[in-house]
Amino acid sequence: MAEAPGSGRRSLYKATGSPSWKEAFRQGCLERMRNSRDRLLNRYRQAGGGVPGSAQSTLLVHEVMEEEWSALRSVEGRPEASAQLEEPLDLAVLEEIQQELADQERSIIGEYEKSLQFDERCLSIILAEWEANPLICPVCTKSNLRVANGVVTCPCGLYLSNHFPELTEQKLRACIEDSVNAHSAHCPHTPEFSVTQATGERPTLLMSCLACDTWTAIL
Repeated sequence: MAEAPGSGRRSLYKATGSPSWKEAFRQGCLERMRNSRDRLLNRYRQAGGGVPGSAQSTLLVHEVMEEEWSALRSVEGRPEASAQLEEPLDLAVLEEIQQELADQERSIIGEYEKSLQFDERCLSIILAEWEANPLICPVCTKSNLRVANGVVTCPCGLYLSNHFPELTEQKLRACIEDSVNAHSAHCPHTPEFSVTQATGERPTLLMSCLACDTWTAIL
């Protein structure tokens, strides 16, 4: 016959020789801490990423212990459990459980920090490769743009001059990327680039999208 829900925890008090409430409390606390990973990391981020250094400066240990203690006391229909919970508290045992939870808390935070560091390294590598690669012409999407003395040229025939003497490839790359990101925030379609020139005006690099009917001057 299948056991009723919660009977696993209640069985801890079932017979002489079964684990005491102290061991049940310890196991329950450890399981509760494992299941509170998201809550712990949210608390950690809210605290500004400060890593607790001891059991006295933890983020979630005392809260977990209080919750598990309340859960143990709420066990119904088990006189054995109530009797054991009335035993005098062993401060040394509680401190040992507290320290074990603090170690587990630091382990969870340590794994999270390692994950963040890995993501940061990956991002740094991606950005370094992106900056090292030549800027592809957005008009022909084949050749590399060249920026010198504020003049932008491409073998495809693109020629933009008399803009900003301080214009660099990095600044042009940032302008194009910012415009594309702003467009993608509201439209899933890929925009097109072209060079236009009104009568008596200097050439302009234009980003347009027929799907959302937008036109943006890049330079």
